[in-house]
Amino acid sequence: MIMDSIELLKITAAILALLIAIIGHEIMHGLIAYAYGDSTAKNAGRLSINPIIHIDPVGSIIVPAAMYFIPLLLGVEGGFLFGWAKPVPINIRTVINNGGYNAAMQVSLAGIAYNLFVATLASIALVAMTPPTEADSLVYIFSYLLVMKLLLINVVLAVFNLLPIPQFDGAHFVMYLSLKYKLDNVAEFFQKAEPYGIIVVIVILMTPLKDFLLIWPIQMVLKLLIA
Repeated sequence: MIMDSIELLKITAAILALLIAIIGHEIMHGLIAYAYGDSTAKNAGRLSINPIIHIDPVGSIIVPAAMYFIPLLLGVEGGFLFGWAKPVPINIRTVINNGGYNAAMQVSLAGIAYNLFVATLASIALVAMTPPTEADSLVYIFSYLLVMKLLLINVVLAVFNLLPIPQFDGAHFVMYLSLKYKLDNVAEFFQKAEPYGIIVVIVILMTPLKDFLLIWPIQMVLKLLIA
């Protein structure tokens, strides 16, 4: 019975941590854009913390569930939980008109900054907490699991989004940086490659590339945060 309760707590903590990570990530894009005069996200009601308006059926439910349960069904240790919310609508032209390409780059990195901030707070909390035992209350056990999941999931999202994968934040940053320095060919490449971003993600996740591009950087960031 205790083990069943712990497994339920783990799943609940993972879901809650993922929602906090991906919803906050998207809201931050909208908030920084709003700071530069773009009210698109605000007018669409997407600066709300209401999870229902942010949930993407594939990115918020199907993909995370598959990444969590498939390894369990195969009898292997899961890698990491990953997902995304519906992108917050932004009129990047308004942002650029008001703040230039530097503002556009800030919008691109806003979600990553949020994830790293939450991960840092979680690491501080984790260091201050002691690992739970069976004698501890379920509330404390859940709190510890939630902090652990917040740390791991936010680091995963930050690292993943830093990669210059079409459609992801890293690619947007590189595109606006290229435009700032008149490297139009680079920006045009990323614009044309956007429809193939999900293919790049699948290739990374299904090949040894994930060890170099994801697992190693994630491990390095985690070591820095909980050293």
